[in-house]
Amino acid sequence: MPTFKFKNSLAAGALAAIGASVCCVVPLVLLMMGIGGAWIASLTALEPLRPWFIAATVLFLGLAFRRLYFQQPVCEPGTTCSQSSVLKHQRLIFWIVALVLLALLSVPWLAPLFL
Repeated sequence: MPTFKFKNSLAAGALAAIGASVCCVVPLVLLMMGIGGAWIASLTALEPLRPWFIAATVLFLGLAFRRLYFQQPVCEPGTTCSQSSVLKHQRLIFWIVALVLLALLSVPWLAPLFL
């Protein structure tokens, strides 16, 4: 079961990061696609909640990190989770997702450099 809880933490972190960056990423992507209009300004309504989304992202990434590096998985011999390659793959996926989420969170600060 450690894999299931690990996936939950990563999924929750991903959703929180998307929520934190929706005020800035979505309008930027829409403008890059050539879609514009006054309604795009209403997408910034979530900006006051951004610190809470960032905190949730960091919390869930921290929980996934703790589960991967500090808690020993409880597996029966011969099961999939008892193989060391599974843990290596989970750690690799964690770092890829963490880098993508950190990139998403940094968009509001980096976006003015590209405009």
